Amino acid sequence: MTDKPAGPLPHNKPILIVQHRRESDPGAVGQWMRANGIPADIRRPRFGDPLPQTLAGHSGAMIFGGPMSANDADEYIGQEIDWIGVALAEQKPFLGICLGAQMLAKHLGGEVYMEPQGCVEVGYEPLTPAAEGEALCRWPGHVYHWHCEGFTIPAGATALAHGRTFENQAMRYGASAFGVQFHPEITLAMMRCWTVRAAHRLSQPGARPPAEHMRGHDMHGAAVRAWLNDFLTRWHAGTLAAAGAAQRAA
Repeated sequence: MTDKPAGPLPHNKPILIVQHRRESDPGAVGQWMRANGIPADIRRPRFGDPLPQTLAGHSGAMIFGGPMSANDADEYIGQEIDWIGVALAEQKPFLGICLGAQMLAKHLGGEVYMEPQGCVEVGYEPLTPAAEGEALCRWPGHVYHWHCEGFTIPAGATALAHGRTFENQAMRYGASAFGVQFHPEITLAMMRCWTVRAAHRLSQPGARPPAEHMRGHDMHGAAVRAWLNDFLTRWHAGTLAAAGAAQRAA
């Protein structure tokens, strides 16, 4: 599938991409960026890359997922959580994906926690938008998960979507910061890699068997991709929250 540009974007400054493994791939997010002529500035603080003191040279920032926890004591985890304040202070578009969303929650005073019975979300699961989320955009009915922790909604933030095992699946803070617990960047190639390299996760309670991952992608992948392209285009342009406010007012 080839993504076509959705229209002119405000600028082509790079988006800062924070990743946590050397082999990580921004997947469908990277494909959207390439289709729209937006460069990626990929940093891996875990391996010594510095984070910028300002985002003046960037059009936005994203923190992706990883096998670690936002509760870990590693120095780079604390650095990333603290650094989110740069994006918030400068009101630059910020998106946290899975671990990145949990880091956003922690930065804002929320909690990151495991499900009491040890259940995980691994595979495609239903997504239910909250009223605030419905005002922003039309969400896909199922999204792809790969996580064993969730986050609470911090004071001042707004829940956008909910799930069954972990209640909070998406949130907004201010006009430009968003976090999603799921993985909209997933591609079929990434899914095949994850289900092989991290096969031990598939035996955890609540995890879907590999065949259901592939069937789920056949059934829901196109809808998630369409949502992602629309979401990122408006997120990058800074119009996502404004559109939601206008719809609520109407």
